[in-house]
Amino acid sequence: MNRASEVAKQAAADIEALLRRQSKTVDVINVENDPIYREKDIDVLWIVKTEEGAVKTIGIEIKGDRWHKTGNYFFETVSNEEKGTPGCFMYTEASFIYYYFVEERELHILPMPATRDWFKKNEETFQERKTSTPVGRGEHYVTVGRLVPRHRVTTEVAGVKILKI
Repeated sequence: MNRASEVAKQAAADIEALLRRQSKTVDVINVENDPIYREKDIDVLWIVKTEEGAVKTIGIEIKGDRWHKTGNYFFETVSNEEKGTPGCFMYTEASFIYYYFVEERELHILPMPATRDWFKKNEETFQERKTSTPVGRGEHYVTVGRLVPRHRVTTEVAGVKILKI
């Protein structure tokens, strides 16, 4: 298993455990392998009971990262450069992105679409970077994104929360 896959699995496990511990949780359903939710780029459905007693479903996209020291988020704008597919950050239908720094166990809860709307207005001010993702024996694809300073997001986007878990 490659390192990126290990980080993603650890992030999902830690976030799901956190959600299950919340008193308002009714259920947590991992939908990463469900084609309907994959198309919407939603990893987890968090079913909660509201203060009014209603049941509500919240879609969450989980991003695991091990590069905490950079001070940046990596917002994926192009998933596969060769195919020209949009990056998950640009189309996710999730209510929140749970951006999780695995080694520090630090969770950044980014409200969507507010974070994406803010990003689009400021996109050209952020450095573009490319990374390759292995997909088999010697094969890979190139992902494109922007390095976005975390302090900008946390001060300029309302509703961002940071938790140590």
